[in-house]
This record gives sequence, C-alpha cells and structure tokens, in this order.
Amino acid sequence: MSAGFDPGTGLGPRLRLAREERQLSVRELARRIGCSASLISQIERGVSVPSVGVLYSLAAELDCSLDYLLFGADSRRPSGAVAGPDPGSGPVSAAPGIVQRAGCRNIIDLASGVRWERLTPGADAMTDFLEVIYSPGGHSTDERRPLRHDGHEYGLVISGTLQANVGFESYELGPGDSIAFDSATPHEYLNKTGDPVHAIWVVVHSEPGRA
Repeated sequence: MSAGFDPGTGLGPRLRLAREERQLSVRELARRIGCSASLISQIERGVSVPSVGVLYSLAAELDCSLDYLLFGADSRRPSGAVAGPDPGSGPVSAAPGIVQRAGCRNIIDLASGVRWERLTPGADAMTDFLEVIYSPGGHSTDERRPLRHDGHEYGLVISGTLQANVGFESYELGPGDSIAFDSATPHEYLNKTGDPVHAIWVVVHSEPGRA
C-alpha cells in the first residue's frame, strides 16, 4: 500500500516549527498569505489540510521546500526507496535508493479534491515530481484564486480532461496533452468532468528552500 500522510504528525508540527523559527504569529502568517488565522491553526493541529494554493504560499512565505513541509527533512529514505535487490524479483539494474515502487509512494490528499503522490524515492528541495489526481469537480485551490510561485512547471495528462487556466488563456488538456510554462504566471487547474483526471507533474524550483 502507498505510504499515507498523517497531518497530525507531519505537516502540522513542521508548519508550527517553521513559523515559530521565523517568529511569526498565526495571525501574521495568515495575513501574509491571505487566508484566515483559523485555517493556519487547524492545519497546525492536524484537523485540516491546505489546498495546493495555500501549501505553495506557506512554503514560499516560510522559505522552505514543499518536501520539508509534507514529509520532513528526514524523508530522504522513505519506505518506497529501494535499499537493495529484492530477493525473488529477478535482476535489479537500478542502483540502490533510486527506485520508487508504485505501491510505496508518499501521498497526501489536499483540500479541493486533489491528491499528490510523490514519484521520487527521496526528498528533493529543487524539484516536485508528482502524479496528481483530480477527483470529479476537483481544482487546484479552494479559494479559486490563481496560483503563482517560483520555478518552471511541466504537466502531462495521462487520463481524463483537465482545464488549465494560465495567464489570460484557458486550455483543455486531454490524454497525451502536455503543458509547460513559468510558474510565476497566474494559473489554476480544474476537473469539470465526472471522471478523475490523472496527470504527471514536475515543478523545477528556482532555488532550494531553506529547510
């Protein structure tokens, strides 16, 4: 089974630690990223999860990577990393630590109907390599405000139909369609259909986060 994500023991405490290290109150952090103080408090207590938009805003404001917030600095060798040959699985051509097994991914179900499954076997502050699943009606931010963040973004739709609004343009992406653009351009994604959308997404950041 995939390695699950428990906000009560993961994101919440790390968010609180990063906030306190920067000597920010809950209210001040909420003001800076444009959300309610109650939402920040709920995320820190593990009773709520952020949307994609809030997650990126938190990482940018706190100067830390998404991998740190979601999986922690010690997640360089998650349960999905291959530590050596698997007896009975035949010859393994990959070097130790570079394979992420399909059934052992780190996953997180974000707000607004979006699931991220990390495709790297270890933490990577410079690149987010993900399989993203949008449930029917799912969208990238529950605030319905376009995202803007550092880096460059690449996406490939595997199945389903995803609407991508980038800048002033709107694109309908079907299976096999791909997209690439500067992530500083306002953008949002929506699944306006009754079927899930599966896509592979890569964000290459301009510089690593502090944590």
